[in-house]
Amino acid sequence: MHLSKFSLNIPKSLIAFYPCLIRSSCRLLVVNGNTGHIHHKFFFNILNEINPGDLIIFNDTKVIPARLFGYKESGGKIEVLLEKVLNKKDILVRIKSSNSVKINSNIFFGKNKKIQANILSYQKPFYKISFLNSLNSAIEIIKYIGCTPLPPYIKRLNNNLDVDLYQTIYKKNLGSVAAPTAGLHFDFPLLEAIKKKGVSIDYITLHIGSGTFQPIQSSKIENHTMHSEFFNVSQNVINKIKICKKNGGRVIAVGTTTLRALESVYHLSSWKKTTNYSGQTNIFIKPGYKHNIVDALITNFHFPESTLIILVSSFLGYKNTMNAYYEAIKEKYRFFSYGDAMYITYNKLAPYENIY
Repeated sequence: MHLSKFSLNIPKSLIAFYPCLIRSSCRLLVVNGNTGHIHHKFFFNILNEINPGDLIIFNDTKVIPARLFGYKESGGKIEVLLEKVLNKKDILVRIKSSNSVKINSNIFFGKNKKIQANILSYQKPFYKISFLNSLNSAIEIIKYIGCTPLPPYIKRLNNNLDVDLYQTIYKKNLGSVAAPTAGLHFDFPLLEAIKKKGVSIDYITLHIGSGTFQPIQSSKIENHTMHSEFFNVSQNVINKIKICKKNGGRVIAVGTTTLRALESVYHLSSWKKTTNYSGQTNIFIKPGYKHNIVDALITNFHFPESTLIILVSSFLGYKNTMNAYYEAIKEKYRFFSYGDAMYITYNKLAPYENIY
C-alpha cells in the first residue's frame, strides 16, 4: 500500500500547542466502526459510550525529561533526545547538531558544563554515550538536567507547566520519551465517574521511544520497519481481559500504545498460559490486520502518513478513518498530542476492505 493514501492537509490553525485547561473538556469525535456514523461530543461524554462490565486499559508509562541540551568539545551546541537508559552510566540517544559528532569525543551538559559524557559508538540512528566522573546514575543525571520532550512540531520553549501537562494523571513507570497522549484527556473526576459506573480499569506499560516522532521513509508501508519498544503486560491484566470477554464485556484501549501492547502479548505464549510478560515489541499494525482483543479505542488525531494513523485505519477501516479525519478538519477539531480525541469501535470488516 502506498504511503500517500494516508496523506492529509492539516491546517496549521488546527494544531494544538497547549492542551485544554480542563483535561476532559476537549472535543470527542465518536465513530461507529460498523456503520461509519459520526457524532460530535465532548470528552467527558465518554461515560455514555462505555457500559458496566467493560474493561478500560491504560498505559501507565511516565515520561522522562528526555531532551538534553549540551555542547561539543568545539563549543558547538547539540540537542540530545534519549531513547533508553542502558545501565547506570550508559544511554542510547539521538543527537542533533549542525555538524556531525565524532566517536570518542566528549560532550558537556549542565551549568558550567560540569557534567561530561563520552560518545562510545554510533549505530544508525542512535549514539551510545556514557556519563563520566559522576557519582549519580544516568537516570538521576537526566532527571536533573533534562527537559520535557515535547513533540518536534511544537516549536516553542518548554513551559514549566508542561512538566505536568505532558503526563497522564495515572503515570507510574518511568521510561517514555513521549506521552501516551490519548490518556491526557482523563482527569480524576472522570476516572472516579467511570469506576462508579461499574467499569473495570487496569494498566499495561509500554515505554514510547523516540521512533514515534520519526516519519516513515518508504513509499510502500509494507517496507517500513517498526522501532522496538519495551512493554509489560501482567498476568492479572490478561486474566481480566479473558473474564471480561467471557462475560460479554468490551475491552477499551486508551491509546495506540495500549492496543499495540495487547496485540503483541496476544501472539505470545504468555497469553495462552496467562502469565506475566516483559519484553520488546516492534509490531507494526496496518490495514489487513485482524484485531484480537480490543473492541473500542480512544485515540488522538495523528500525523498524516504516520504509523499511528495507519494503525487507526486497520482498526476503524480506511474509508471510515479518512472520512473521520476530513470531518474533524471541517469541524475544526484540534490535532496531535495536545489536541482533541476520537472514540472508535472496531470495524470487523476492516481487514477485508479493498483499498489497494
